Amino acid sequence: MLNVYADFCEQVLAIPVIRGKKTDKEKFAGAEATYTIEALMHDGKALQSGTSHNFGDGFAKAFGIQYTDKDNTLKYVHQTYWGMTTRLIGAVIMVHGDDSGLVLPPLVAPVQVMIVPVRQKAEGVLEKAFEIKDQLSQFRVKVDDSDKSPGWKFSECEMRGIPLRIEIGPKDIEEGKCVLVRRDTREKIECPLDQMETMIAELLEKIQKDMLEHARNHREQHTYTAQTMEEFENIFAEKTGFVKAMWCGDRACEDAIKEKLSVSSRCMPFEQEHITDTCICCGKPAVKMVYWGKAY
Repeated sequence: MLNVYADFCEQVLAIPVIRGKKTDKEKFAGAEATYTIEALMHDGKALQSGTSHNFGDGFAKAFGIQYTDKDNTLKYVHQTYWGMTTRLIGAVIMVHGDDSGLVLPPLVAPVQVMIVPVRQKAEGVLEKAFEIKDQLSQFRVKVDDSDKSPGWKFSECEMRGIPLRIEIGPKDIEEGKCVLVRRDTREKIECPLDQMETMIAELLEKIQKDMLEHARNHREQHTYTAQTMEEFENIFAEKTGFVKAMWCGDRACEDAIKEKLSVSSRCMPFEQEHITDTCICCGKPAVKMVYWGKAY
């Protein structure tokens, strides 16, 4: 399930995640093991974005949950527990949003394309806007036919995070074109009316990929490596993000780091790296590389 969650975050929500295992201190109370995906928000804080827990038979024994096995004996069930929550709505906002409002990945945007008629009271403009809407029926499309000014409508589209807007006015109709505007980059692209379906499909796919890449670049630019405790402390004093450092496996070191820096171990990634041979905190032989960070 953890890989299902990770794929959903990356491929649908355009949020890159680190896959790994929680330490005993951070795992679900009573579980044998907790596996997690960790994402980095735009402000440099970490967010636990989905978990999968191996309960073993501990909870079954506590609550008397048994089954009759094929050898006709009662045995305790082994349980798992996994889930994602509505915190991912917040994650989409915090990873992709900007000062103008939401920036939504096309795959989850309620409205993928907003058509904004310019000078909509001019003859044929509003009619053309709705004709385009019908033409683009394979996408989630709306026409903003309100009485607001075009500038107000453009701002509204940006605030709501609509991935793509179409601007069309009398001159555009006369020239057989429209203007496509990307929400993520604000780029304006002239588009022949007879090529709209193809261009919009390509653009929405590109926006989805570019948003993931942009978020991944942000995470990489805010992921640091520490070899000494002094370096570790300086990074958290001056910067925000993930810090990769080695750990001996002793909870006392985790507690000391949390007490001193308000930093927690986010996960022991499945893809381990060797940074040094010693623990960042105590100097004893290290057993795991850990992602550390300040979290919500």
